[in-house]
Amino acid sequence: MRLALVGTGLIGASVGLAAKRAGAEVVGFDPDAGALEGAVEKGAVDEAAPSREAALQGAELAIVAAPVAHLAREVSTVLEAAPEECTVTDVGSTKSAVCAGANGSARFVGGHPVCGSEARGPEHASGELFQGATWFLTPLPETDAQHYRLVHSFVSSLGATPVAVDPEAHDRIVALTSHLPHALANLVVNQAGATRVEGHDPLLSAGGSLRDMTRVAGANPRIWVDIFLDNAEPLTESLAEHRRRIEKLEEALAAGDAGFVARWIGEASGNRRRMLEVAYPDPGALHRLRVHVPDRAGVLAAITQGLGAERINIEDFELQHLSPERGGVLLLLISGEREANRAAELLEEQGYGVVVSPIIDE
Repeated sequence: MRLALVGTGLIGASVGLAAKRAGAEVVGFDPDAGALEGAVEKGAVDEAAPSREAALQGAELAIVAAPVAHLAREVSTVLEAAPEECTVTDVGSTKSAVCAGANGSARFVGGHPVCGSEARGPEHASGELFQGATWFLTPLPETDAQHYRLVHSFVSSLGATPVAVDPEAHDRIVALTSHLPHALANLVVNQAGATRVEGHDPLLSAGGSLRDMTRVAGANPRIWVDIFLDNAEPLTESLAEHRRRIEKLEEALAAGDAGFVARWIGEASGNRRRMLEVAYPDPGALHRLRVHVPDRAGVLAAITQGLGAERINIEDFELQHLSPERGGVLLLLISGEREANRAAELLEEQGYGVVVSPIIDE
């Protein structure tokens, strides 16, 4: 397959790397010459085209990876410039505007790989980015079945799972699962950062809860301003529903309604379990080990290799760095209470302080 890549930033270049691994010939174009040069250096494209039209010549599939603010216009331009038999798709994180901008073209299939990264630029691209990821496809009533099958097959070849959804439904889903969490992370960390409690700065003594909840706060404004504004209506609806739920919690706290608070926490536990079941077969068996580690080279390798030698599988891990003096907290996810306790014993024998807890309280 000859693939035209229009846009060679992180996601575009990652598509190129994955597509080349799957056997495609990739020709790239980007109005940003630096990005295109970076994609060439990364090996994400076989050929750098001097123009959009040159990249599209002879292409069977065109992937548009432009910023959200320019995406609809770019898709429309590519549809006009591409050969009649060329299928066109995109990788934007909102879909209503770009699908409307396709003007009912039978050759266009909207797409959105759900596999974001805090990094940016082709130098950070990875062909593994899409492995196991959901990749939304938003075909329209006018979409030709043959063009849809081509995009579906291409997405599958990259290791992603294609999921068909209506464009407006897609935007409501991501407003709730991605854009609202980003907005709330910004709100929470800004509230803490703007507050002083009897002269104390809360951010200087923040615990794991604040760090975990605000991991995505302050994400690249060049990207997220456009996303928030492009998906403003669904995000506003999600914020309004969030406000209604906050008001119910406030009412329960004012009334001392322990029953409501208990049910509320239980509902959250059940919903979190359902979410984790996608990634883990038995989330109820997962235990988190909080390990205090010094800021010293080789510590993480020694811990992971040591547990591996004992055939203890680490399902997931994260390092929360505190400071060079205080070190950090290594969070290890181990399946099974017995295995988690055995891992804790091994680490404590090596002098580490360890706290074990289930990630879901039964």
